[in-house]
Amino acid sequence: MKKLITSIMLIMAVSTVIAQEDIYSFKVKNDKGTEVSLEQYKGKVLLIVNTATRCGFTPQYKDLEAIYEKYNEQGFEILDFPCNQFGGQAPGTIAEIKEFCSTTYNVKFTQFDKIEVNGENEHPLYTYLKANAENKNNIRWNFTKFLISADGKILKRFESGDKMEDVEAAIAQALTPAK
Repeated sequence: MKKLITSIMLIMAVSTVIAQEDIYSFKVKNDKGTEVSLEQYKGKVLLIVNTATRCGFTPQYKDLEAIYEKYNEQGFEILDFPCNQFGGQAPGTIAEIKEFCSTTYNVKFTQFDKIEVNGENEHPLYTYLKANAENKNNIRWNFTKFLISADGKILKRFESGDKMEDVEAAIAQALTPAK
C-alpha cells in the first residue's frame, strides 16, 4: 500500500511539472546554494546546459563562452548546471567547478549548483525539459543543451555531439525578431 501511495504521489508530481507552460515557475539553486526563480530570465533566449569539467566535451565551454559573449547583449543567457551523473565527470564543489571554468575557459555565464538530470533525484526543471522537447529521452551525457525562446518555450534539444555551429545558428535565429 505504501508503494502504491508513493507511486501515485510521484505520478501527480511529474504530471504537475509536465503541465507547466514554460520554465519560469521553476526554482533552482544558484552557485551559493540559494534558491532562485527562473522568472528573472523572462524575455531572454536561453541555452540550458548540463556540464562537466572532466569530460571529452568539456572544451565546449570555450565555444559556449564565445557564443555567450557574442549574443549576451542581444538578450541571450546560458544557464549552466554541472552534473556528476555521467562517469563522475563533474567532481568537486560548485566553487571548484567555477574556479576551473573561469581560469581554464574564462567562463562568465551563469553557473548554478550541481543537479541530477535523470532518475529518482532529477531536478523538476529537467523533468519538464525532457517531457516537452521533441526528443523526450533521458539525457545521455554531459553537454546536452536545450534552447528556450524568449517566451519560455523549448525550441530545440541539442545532444553533446551536435555541432556548436548548429547550436549558434539556432540561437541567432531565436534572437531574430519575427517579421
